[in-house]
Amino acid sequence: MVQYRVAANRLLFLAICEEKRISTVFPLCKKIKNIIMEKLPLYVGLFFGLITLLTVFLFYKASNHSRISGIVLLALLAIQAVIGLSGFFTVTDTTPPRFFLLIMPPLLCMLTFFATKKGRHYIDSFDIKKLTLLHTTRIPVEIGLFILCSYKVIPQLMTFEGRNFDIISGITAPLVYYFGFVKNKISRRILLLWNFVCLALLVNIVLNAVFAAPFPFQKFGFEQPNIAILYFPYVWLPGCIVPLVLFSHLVTIRQLLKRERHTTWIQESIPSAISR
Repeated sequence: MVQYRVAANRLLFLAICEEKRISTVFPLCKKIKNIIMEKLPLYVGLFFGLITLLTVFLFYKASNHSRISGIVLLALLAIQAVIGLSGFFTVTDTTPPRFFLLIMPPLLCMLTFFATKKGRHYIDSFDIKKLTLLHTTRIPVEIGLFILCSYKVIPQLMTFEGRNFDIISGITAPLVYYFGFVKNKISRRILLLWNFVCLALLVNIVLNAVFAAPFPFQKFGFEQPNIAILYFPYVWLPGCIVPLVLFSHLVTIRQLLKRERHTTWIQESIPSAISR
């Protein structure tokens, strides 16, 4: 009996030590979990889930209904959902943060596409008219960020009331699509300029969001860190929506530059051919 009591006391002591260790090492994880679970209503998560699916659907259409693209994206969403639900990304005191494992795979895929011949062939198969329409999803994203800010899970600087002007891209996207591709009233150079400006707006909010997160290198948002993106389904914003928006800009810019060079080559070739 004495041995059983000693063993039980040891187990109890280890359990208490473990609880203290967790509460000491991961206090932010508990805080995040409490905030996410208690403050955010169900409709907010559903809203972000629908935005993600809409973005994936528009990207799938722009890829000329590529089955591989659709399957890969759905698999990516499933993997991110499982990992996000496990709380893996809420551990923020590692170097580098686990959050980087969320954003690095899509970035590496993009780099591979642009660096390989098959990848560039895949890129050039996209319909940039439909990729332009994809940017309209940035409007509901900004609305969603505003809602998250109202529940104090992201800082105000990540909304259109702060440093986030990305909603301009979403509002102007239908106009660029209509006048640039339907009516052909906008030149390729203006289309390029719009894509570069919107790309800069995207980079701006991404940098602010990363530096406002509770990582070792946090620079902003100390009063209210950016903690929502560490939990499902909000992990889909940096893990899927942002990479697809970034990829759409890069693909469009590449195709527009190729057309510009092709047009210039024709304009230079015709006079020389006539003179001969």
